[in-house]
Amino acid sequence: MTTVVILPISNASGEKCYQAITGDKSSVCKTAGQALDALTAELGETEFSALLVIQSFRPDEFFSAEQQKRLSELMSLWRTARNQGKALSFEEQAELDSLVDAELKASTARTASLLQQISP
Repeated sequence: MTTVVILPISNASGEKCYQAITGDKSSVCKTAGQALDALTAELGETEFSALLVIQSFRPDEFFSAEQQKRLSELMSLWRTARNQGKALSFEEQAELDSLVDAELKASTARTASLLQQISP
């Protein structure tokens, strides 16, 4: 199964859009669904299976507003560096990796919480 990450980002005009990423491929579109469809088409896969959990991207008890803000800042720096053929500093990359891990753990905790709510 292919793992796809869909992130809310701002385009050059400052409008909210979504970037779908897997491996070295990505797509940016106005909606998360469009970004996923464009990426799937780029992958050329005839069958695509996935479990989708849609998150509101609002702060919660699992991932704070401060963490979200810093993750967004670092992702913006990372994209700029990548587009220029550069890399983040060691410290910035370590902080980004740490926040990505924290968001993954938060997503896992959020999913566990949802499962508890829907389980009889």
